Amino acid sequence: MSQDPRTIIDDNPMSMIQIIAVAITIGLNALDGFDILSIAFASPGIVADWGIQPGAIGIVLSMELLGMGIGAITLGGLADKIGRRHTILICLGLMVVGMGMASTANSILELSIWRVITGLGIGGMLAATNATVAEFANKRRRTLCISLMAIGYPIGATAGGAIIAGLLVNNDWRIVFEFGAIVTACFIPLVWFFVPESPAFLTDKQPKGALESINRTFKRMGFTSINSLPQLTEAEKAYSVSDIFSPALLAKTVLITIAYFTHLATFYFILKWAPVIVVDMGFAPSSAAGVLVWANIGGAIGGGLLGLIALKYSIRKLTIGGMLISVPMIIIFGSGFTELGTLSIAAASAGFFTNAGVVGLYALIATSFPTHVRATATGFVIGVGRGGAFLSPIIAGFMFQAGLGLQAVAVFMASGALIGAISLIILGYKTYRGAVPVTA
Repeated sequence: MSQDPRTIIDDNPMSMIQIIAVAITIGLNALDGFDILSIAFASPGIVADWGIQPGAIGIVLSMELLGMGIGAITLGGLADKIGRRHTILICLGLMVVGMGMASTANSILELSIWRVITGLGIGGMLAATNATVAEFANKRRRTLCISLMAIGYPIGATAGGAIIAGLLVNNDWRIVFEFGAIVTACFIPLVWFFVPESPAFLTDKQPKGALESINRTFKRMGFTSINSLPQLTEAEKAYSVSDIFSPALLAKTVLITIAYFTHLATFYFILKWAPVIVVDMGFAPSSAAGVLVWANIGGAIGGGLLGLIALKYSIRKLTIGGMLISVPMIIIFGSGFTELGTLSIAAASAGFFTNAGVVGLYALIATSFPTHVRATATGFVIGVGRGGAFLSPIIAGFMFQAGLGLQAVAVFMASGALIGAISLIILGYKTYRGAVPVTA
């Protein structure tokens, strides 16, 4: 048997501890789904309580996304230096503090500060969990496992939304953040006991005690212990997180980042504005949460189906397809349905295809970059790309405030998915021509 732990994990069936680790990352991403959308669930109540204008609520909706961008870049890079497990635990701590303190806010400024802190944790978490799943899954199931991790996001939003819809009936908006803080705290012991450090990361970095740590993890996996680690070449010793900007990876980094940035602008238009749009139509806040739940049910189904189909077909082509179909789905959502049932179906359809695109992008990131920059690349793409998510609710908010109708705003916001698809088409062309390595 090869002494390279990465090859051992790639070539063997997944053990129970690997499956548990992947399952926990699904739960962690579900936390992200709930935490990110918690402000959307709470926003109708905040508007009523504080009497703020659409432009102001758009800014509040974006504060956590600003934190996510910063957290993804800084903490994503940290995960390639100190490890995936330690970074995840740090991020959970930030999320607990941010969510808990948001429930005590009494002004837009206070709430914005705590949402930025929550976003720092979520951004770093996304980078660390994407790398963790890629490195605990074997080669055959890697794309599927990454897809399952990614659909934790809409699952969390769906389950959380269903609970919050009930809690909001007899409580004010602060219950959203209190609930999120408690559930987030429960994941700290789960990660501590059931998610060991990635053997691939330890093999790549080879810190003191790496062999012993890998063998302890292999024992839990049911694998045979190894006697030594592969000797690092001089090129491997010179690896740096800045390699995402090297000639071999630069085009890939730029094109995937553009795709993520623009597609998320489309994706977050639905996620952030759907509750406010529904309330403006005259429905109760609990009904608004229900529509958002349907959008995330569609997203979960779309992401899961993409992962299964990707076992046989190109993940890049599937992602492009999801993005292209997202465009008419968003436009249809903006048609101004007055029936709650029809609006829910339109939101679910839009969620199906937009989230399939997001899931495909996560899989592309994790499988396109080597171990030593996997979390850094994920963090960079998410960090810069979240600029699209950050700008999305602000742009939509000011477009609404300027008097533009829902249909016009929806058409404009849908264009982001089209630009993202074009970027991935260019990536495929460059790969075909040899300008971008097929496997980094």
